Amino acid sequence: MPSFSSRSRRTSPYGHIQPFSPLPSRPVSPLSSPSVVSHDHTHSATSSTFFLDHNQSSTTELPRYPKPAFHRSPSTTSLTSEYDDYDGSTACPTPNPERLLDGERLYNVNIGLASKSVCSFKTYINPDTYTIETLHEHDDADLLSPWKRKVYRLSPFVTFLAVAAYFLYYGYRIHCTVYAQRAYHKTYIMAWLFIAAEGCVACPALLHQMYQMLSIRGRRRPKLRLTGKNVPTVDVFITCCKEDVDVVLDTTRAACAVDYPQDRFRVVVLDDGKDAELEKAIEDLSQEYPNLYYHARIKVKGVPHHFKAGNLTGGTDFVTRVDGGEGEFIAALDADMIPEPDWLRAIIAHMVNDPEMALVCPPQLFYNIPDNDPLVQSLDTFVHVMEPTKDANGVAWCTGSGYAIRRAALESIGGWPVGSLAEDTFTSSLLLGFGWKTAFCHEALQYGTVPDTLTGHLKQRTRWTLGTLQTALKLKFCLFGDLVKGMSFFARLSAFVFAIDAFFKIFLLIALLTIPIVLISGGQLVAYSSNNQLRWQIRLCFASLVLTRLNEWITYLPSGYRLAQRDTGAQMWMAPFHAMTIIRSFILPTWLGGKAMAFSSSGSVKSELNERDPKTRAPLFRRLKVILWDCDVYLHLLYVMFVLAAVIYSTIIGIKHETSIHSLYVYLLTHAFWPPMLWLLCITACCEPIRYAIWPPSMPEREELLERDPKTGIARPKEAWKKQRYGKRTFWHEMQYSGVTIFTTVIFVGAFFL
Repeated sequence: MPSFSSRSRRTSPYGHIQPFSPLPSRPVSPLSSPSVVSHDHTHSATSSTFFLDHNQSSTTELPRYPKPAFHRSPSTTSLTSEYDDYDGSTACPTPNPERLLDGERLYNVNIGLASKSVCSFKTYINPDTYTIETLHEHDDADLLSPWKRKVYRLSPFVTFLAVAAYFLYYGYRIHCTVYAQRAYHKTYIMAWLFIAAEGCVACPALLHQMYQMLSIRGRRRPKLRLTGKNVPTVDVFITCCKEDVDVVLDTTRAACAVDYPQDRFRVVVLDDGKDAELEKAIEDLSQEYPNLYYHARIKVKGVPHHFKAGNLTGGTDFVTRVDGGEGEFIAALDADMIPEPDWLRAIIAHMVNDPEMALVCPPQLFYNIPDNDPLVQSLDTFVHVMEPTKDANGVAWCTGSGYAIRRAALESIGGWPVGSLAEDTFTSSLLLGFGWKTAFCHEALQYGTVPDTLTGHLKQRTRWTLGTLQTALKLKFCLFGDLVKGMSFFARLSAFVFAIDAFFKIFLLIALLTIPIVLISGGQLVAYSSNNQLRWQIRLCFASLVLTRLNEWITYLPSGYRLAQRDTGAQMWMAPFHAMTIIRSFILPTWLGGKAMAFSSSGSVKSELNERDPKTRAPLFRRLKVILWDCDVYLHLLYVMFVLAAVIYSTIIGIKHETSIHSLYVYLLTHAFWPPMLWLLCITACCEPIRYAIWPPSMPEREELLERDPKTGIARPKEAWKKQRYGKRTFWHEMQYSGVTIFTTVIFVGAFFL
């Protein structure tokens, strides 16, 4: 049972940052009992419960602290000039809330009935009186069955074998090419290009696999719950910008109804779209939930708005002026993310458990993913494989929704950082750089929606790639600088690997183009100076492929093997979009078409095709025009045709010129049909957006995916839609992978007869 030392709230528990000097406390008016409180957790006999010391009074008057530097608002007249050369390493500037603009206050606030009578934010509860219950030794016990957990422990070892086998095979390929050039006094240009293309395709996967090997010690994070009424104060922010009002309201109702004492948390809807309909709806809803607030900042023309980071900054400043002042923690939800009832009790438990824990984030899960997930919109590979791996290495990232952050930690880094579209990873990276801890809570605590259009999906994913690179550049790839001086080796490595992965999208695109060029040139892809060298290249290729398949099955047990296959293909067909975004944003000058990517929230992207609505979807010709031409998917169609033409041409040349079965076999093997036939995997992947345009998935209305309480109006996703559903069509992917594996096995056996 862990023990905790008694500590006073009046002295700073954060030894590595400079505490703010306290000011005299504000007068505290008597508080009446809240009208609604949450139900206490029942302590079961099977769960372990530990209590913090009760040697101090549980409640006292909360001392007030002055606003830190990033809250001291400059005047609106000097704001533009002061931040024109803003470097993004500190908080977004906040305009003066008292200054009037066009007859309105800068912040238009409607707090409904959020009166003093339901707020106890001024009442300080001694952290030593918090009670934390351990429900299970693993927080992902509901997501990963015991047998999968046991097998998954082998992942670092199998990954090591797979990576070692690939490097051995790849190195031997290079060795044979060099020897062949010496033996025949010629340069195998196409063989070198093919080797380079293979390396570019494999590099991102190898980087992630090598990073996963470092988590050999495994991950152990218990499933905790903060119980009782003695809990810290929390400001819950719901960020929105032009999303459908009913979507925002579903999130708001669920957030207001979480199992947490109502007088210890407030919900603030941060509306960056300043929607009058939403404002009125929140005002009406605040009569039922007195701790509900609405806030919309005024965007001054000529002043940087800083997108979501600016919205969060406005909310962070706003709560300092609300009755009771700011909370000890800030929790944030995207507009479409419906939290589970125990969301706050789960994530805040990890925060109070460790005073150096700055941020805790749960996975983003979704309830509107179509059957078979044709665009691979699920984040299961990332949240069930990569995030736990990073957490095992002490490098959990903020993934944008559902997280909680310690306000003192946020203030220590200067507030919400700007200058990146990925303000979430930027924030968590700065926290790690300042010596704070972060954690990944691997529980299903929120469910949201993915973009229901191809255009929305493309904008979302390219924005993530751009934001990752923007953050990496701001932090110098986390290799050096004052902003990352507190980072551990694993934190630096993690940031570097994911940044390089984003940048490698360009090289992946080059590799995809190289494959058909090499084939149509008629050049030899695999060089060797003797039949023995060819045999050993085949054998090492077979060993590498088999170990890679085994590694895929074990490593992706938490997310599902089928999803892992699809994820690899999605990276291929998304490569042109990622590459073009990077080139336009970072490489091309404006006079050649370079431009910064504009921000738009995924939920605000409206479709003119309604491709997933069987009743209102646009006709086939219209879909083909928009998706193939407007979305540049015609590039994928041209690529598929080019690759097929190259394979056919290469095969015909071999049939014409080779006179024996043996020589034809060797020719085809060393040209178009060298295992694992990368060209086949590439065209299959690039056919996916084309197939989507012709046969889009059908989805019911969002309301049909939810269970709504007729009395409270609170809606939560139905259990069936919380899980991924696969149909017969997904067997094609397994048939393809199995076919390639069988083909490689046949070639391996045939190598003994060369």
